[in-house]
Amino acid sequence: MSVHRQWLARLCAQLPKAGVQDVGPWVELRPPLAALRTVAAALVTTFGCEFATLVTEACDADDAYVLRYFFYQPQESVLVAIRLAATGETPLPAIGSQVHAAAWHERETEDLFGIPFAGHPFLGDYVLHDALWPEHLAPMRHGFDARQRVAGSGVGAAWQPRRILQQEGAITFPVGPIWADDNEAGLWLLETPGEQILGGLTRLFYKYRAVEKIAEGLAPGRALLLAERFSGSAAFAHAYAFCRALEAVARCQVPPRAHVLRAVFAELERIRYHAATIAELAGSTSLAVGKSMSQELEERLLRLSAQVCGHRYLFGLCVPGGLALSPGADALAVLRAGIADAADEFARLERLFVRTSSYLDRIEEMGVLRPDVADLYGVVGPVARASGRTVDLRRALPYGVYATRVPEIACETEGDGYARLRVYFAEVRASVALIQTLLAQLPQGAVSTKCRPAAGAAMGWVEAPAGGTFHWLRVDEDGLIRRWRIAPPGFRNWHAFHRALEGAAFQDFHIIMASFGLSVAESDR
Repeated sequence: MSVHRQWLARLCAQLPKAGVQDVGPWVELRPPLAALRTVAAALVTTFGCEFATLVTEACDADDAYVLRYFFYQPQESVLVAIRLAATGETPLPAIGSQVHAAAWHERETEDLFGIPFAGHPFLGDYVLHDALWPEHLAPMRHGFDARQRVAGSGVGAAWQPRRILQQEGAITFPVGPIWADDNEAGLWLLETPGEQILGGLTRLFYKYRAVEKIAEGLAPGRALLLAERFSGSAAFAHAYAFCRALEAVARCQVPPRAHVLRAVFAELERIRYHAATIAELAGSTSLAVGKSMSQELEERLLRLSAQVCGHRYLFGLCVPGGLALSPGADALAVLRAGIADAADEFARLERLFVRTSSYLDRIEEMGVLRPDVADLYGVVGPVARASGRTVDLRRALPYGVYATRVPEIACETEGDGYARLRVYFAEVRASVALIQTLLAQLPQGAVSTKCRPAAGAAMGWVEAPAGGTFHWLRVDEDGLIRRWRIAPPGFRNWHAFHRALEGAAFQDFHIIMASFGLSVAESDR
């Protein structure tokens, strides 16, 4: 019996009222609303599932929706969904108290679709800030015309942040949303009775771009441009996940050479992404020379990407059906040499960093995210692996060549800034080793095949540099996008970020933020 069938049998036996169904790519549960929280909790505690994302789709009937809470079981590589039917007026039971990682997803759904969740402690004033947007807007509903200017505004100057700390003399100290340098717009409200941060609130979506709404009715090729550009530093990862979803809908078989090269370029992007994070972490501690050296390495990797693939950030490379180009022998030789040189430079940088006591003093035992807290929030990527969570979609839900070649997964348990730094360097070493192995065994043949859009829906996923990302895609009978749902890793990890601030001094805020290596832009999608 296959693992999929075994899972189906286990769910039927242990959750007899959950309405278990086999829908092909995933196992779907259709429990009554009264059993939703029990079923969601059982998936996590009894079956060891990780929460992936919440997908909400409007039905043809007015004010009717289908919601799917997606989970995956990392040891057995099974995708599971809880399916619910809803209307815009009937409250659904919130599962955030049972599956805390889903809490922000429910807040987002309530704000954008107007679907209420009973029992959720923090609804409203989330994506659509009360200070800026009128109430009850629900822009993701089909009846909302995105071409029309929104009439009215929010409460404006009357808005007040939510206070958690009620201690006498406590103040709320705002950081952002306007920053110097090239930082993205985000506000962090830090609560303190003195010099130590005792609580915090992360407030994103100052530049909400409605990417998912804009994509409705677009041809997949045009939406792919959006996938690459809403988070340029992880452009290839998001294009890869989008294409995997479209290929699953179209039942398109990607050529073996394209599978291998996709992994090569995904790992190249990971290396370059981590170089940028290491540079930011050095800069946050005023280690100017270390920052400059890391930025120089990042620039060399950007130029290597452009030389081999035609674009510094790998735009236009991943396409439905494979890749837009196949690097020749000379380009691949340049890539091999460039990766080997970068590996030597990373090793040199790591030695310098770990031998600089003034640097270690700033990042050790700083910004600690305990393993139990990391589990509670379901954090992903290097942040998770620095807190003892080895979840990685390349192993948990293998795709492409990762089904047979999984890189070594780094793991630390301290959960502080130094642990995160060690994970970044370890992941670079693992990615370099994997690229060298794949290039040595690169198969011949085409790198693309025709991928004709077909009606249907599918989930695509990849392990992006910052962690697992999911793209849900539904294509209509005309080959146009009906629904596109993006669940980036930053959206998961920003949820837990304030927990790493607790107990820290104010001057450590920027260091903790840099050590997380997150993007605001990919959340402001």
